[in-house]
Amino acid sequence: MSERPIRLLLADDQQLLRAGFKMVLGAEPDIDIIGEASDGVEAFDLARRLVPDVVLMDIRMPRRDGVAATADIVEASLQTRVLVLTTFDLDEYVVGALRAGAAGFLTKDAPAADLVEAIRTVHRGGAVVAPHILSTLLGRFAEDRRPQDDRAPALLDALTAREREVLMLLAKGLTNAEIATSLTVGETTVKTHVGHLLNKLGVRDRVQAVVLAYESGLVQPGR
Repeated sequence: MSERPIRLLLADDQQLLRAGFKMVLGAEPDIDIIGEASDGVEAFDLARRLVPDVVLMDIRMPRRDGVAATADIVEASLQTRVLVLTTFDLDEYVVGALRAGAAGFLTKDAPAADLVEAIRTVHRGGAVVAPHILSTLLGRFAEDRRPQDDRAPALLDALTAREREVLMLLAKGLTNAEIATSLTVGETTVKTHVGHLLNKLGVRDRVQAVVLAYESGLVQPGR
C-alpha cells in the first residue's frame, strides 16, 4: 500500500502566486494541497486546525509575517514542518525564520522541480537551504550576534571531536556525501554523527545546528 500524499498548506498573500503553486504542486501525485492562507494569522490558525505535514510559508505577509507564524507553529509543537519562501537571496528576515524553527527556505524564483523536491525533503525530516545562501546569511548574522546564554558552550562541550568536525562542515554548507568525502568515511557514518550531534544539541535539524554553531562562535563568518 502506498504512503499517503504529503499534506501541504500554502501561505502567501498574493493570490496569483498561490494559484501558480497550486498548478505546479497540485499536479504531483504525492502532494495534496489541503488549504490556503493569505497572511500569518490565518496560516497559524489553519495549521492548528488542519495539521499539515508541510507549510509553504511566504516571509512577508500582512497582519503577521512568516517569521512570527513559523515561530507560532513551532512553539505549538505541531507535527508540521515549515519551508519559507523569500523574494531575495539575502532577505533580512531569513535568519529570523531559521532561528524560529523553519526547516529551510527557497527563493520564489527557484525552479519548480527544486520546489517539489524541497517539500519532499522537508517532509522526510531534512532541511533545505542552498549552501551559498546559508553561509552568507549566517555569516552576516554572526557578525552582529549578541552575547548568547550559557547553554551553547555547554552543549558544544558535549560533542565529540569528530561531531564538532562534522558540525563545522555542516556550517560550510556541505552535504552528507561531501562530508563523507572530506573525512574519508562512509555516508552512513556521517548520518550517524549528524543524528548524535542534533540529539546532543537539542535541535530539530541540521539548519538549527548550524545556527547554533554560528551563535556560539564555533564557526566564524568568512572562515
